Amino acid sequence: MAAKKTPPENNDPGSVEDAVSDKELVFGWEEWVALPKLGLPAVNAKIDTGARTSSLHAFMIEPYGPQDKRRVRFGVHPLPDRPDIEVFCSAELVGQREITSSNGETEMRYIISTPVSIGGQQWSIEISLTNRESMQYRMLIGRTALRDNIIVDPNTSCAQGELSADVYEDLPKAHIRRSNLKIGILTREPDNYSTRRLVEAAEGRNHMVEIINTTQCYMNITSSRPEVHLDGRALEGFDAIIPRVGATVTFYGMAVVRQFEAMGVYCLNSAGAIGAARDKLFAHQLLARSGIGMPDTGFARSPKATAELIKFVGGAPLVIKLLEGTQGRGVVLAETRKAAESVIGAFQGLKANILVQNFVKEADGADIRCFVVGNRVVASMKRQAEAGDFRSNLHRGGKAKRIRITKDERTTAIKAARVMGLALAGVDLLRSSEGPKVLEVNSSPGLQGIEDVTDKDIATLIIEHVEKHARPLKVSKKKSR
Repeated sequence: MAAKKTPPENNDPGSVEDAVSDKELVFGWEEWVALPKLGLPAVNAKIDTGARTSSLHAFMIEPYGPQDKRRVRFGVHPLPDRPDIEVFCSAELVGQREITSSNGETEMRYIISTPVSIGGQQWSIEISLTNRESMQYRMLIGRTALRDNIIVDPNTSCAQGELSADVYEDLPKAHIRRSNLKIGILTREPDNYSTRRLVEAAEGRNHMVEIINTTQCYMNITSSRPEVHLDGRALEGFDAIIPRVGATVTFYGMAVVRQFEAMGVYCLNSAGAIGAARDKLFAHQLLARSGIGMPDTGFARSPKATAELIKFVGGAPLVIKLLEGTQGRGVVLAETRKAAESVIGAFQGLKANILVQNFVKEADGADIRCFVVGNRVVASMKRQAEAGDFRSNLHRGGKAKRIRITKDERTTAIKAARVMGLALAGVDLLRSSEGPKVLEVNSSPGLQGIEDVTDKDIATLIIEHVEKHARPLKVSKKKSR
């Protein structure tokens, strides 16, 4: 048997170049090949001069990307005797062709072009993608892929040596940037600015993106194989989910995110973190327990406690907030004690849950939105309320401008997001005489306002974070059945 050769160590797809010579090469009827641009360091291939085209075993074949730069993503079981090893690949799509196999069956296949490396020689070939699960060889190399200086000896096996299949065991330990993720964006608003920007940023980095309607999903909740379904099909093969769960569907959205988590998919914000941030009372309790500055806050159900609530927050003027309110809705400023008692009584009469907070007058109708990705504030803006209003939300007509925040404000924003367990958060702060005070931590902050104001590509920063934290590398292992 020929001596084993070490597979190529360079796994950077952008650095692969053709390296060929005119020296005559002898190939056997089977050879070990490497497909470096696909991240496949060792595949045992059959050399078949009777076949015109080359083919590679592939499953879950999914084209994606803009029309002028189409790509295809697919999974490969590179070793016939190791179905537990899966490698997901991505390549530029050459097109589709009708291919007739050796048994006379014809099918439309996706065609890619990629470098192949055999015996120290490397050149680009076209490959059709098809399911070869039942075949002995995961790859077939046809005559159009063979260069003029190659002679095939049908009596020889592995004339160019063997590659060690053990390399697949070492792949997860290597440091390789993920360049072919399958990312799901969980949202009911496919056409809004934030969704479009995330899709644009992900596709710009060669990732496959699917927009998933939150409320149209349904789940198969089992201990052996949990699944999420949409439109009669299982949502499979996702490396990451970016939840954009609206406030009106929080409960159902959290259930869908939890199901993806049960499937082992990385979720940018976990269901638990989304729930903690959406429950304003719980969020304030978590912030207070962690010693994070925030406006003095009171909560009660009984009308008998109204006087005490007002006392807790230092009297009027004070702010009354509906727990279920968003974007400045359900927020009332009570200028006097009598007005506060009337508003609190009215809300309690409607069985509504409210928070009562002290009014930070020195903020002068302005707050600061800190956009947190991972463990850093990537952008910040100051939002100023319209004249006569104290709510600075852009949806309420507030104006925004770029601002440089202080070290204390930066630290507070990062800590608040971490306490909530959020990898992506919009942290709203007030500048008070006592230092920064957290108003709210948003688990689905919008991108439009802050990207317009700061001129920063925040969508790409989010995708870069996903790349670092999605399922490690290109090899995932599952138990054989």
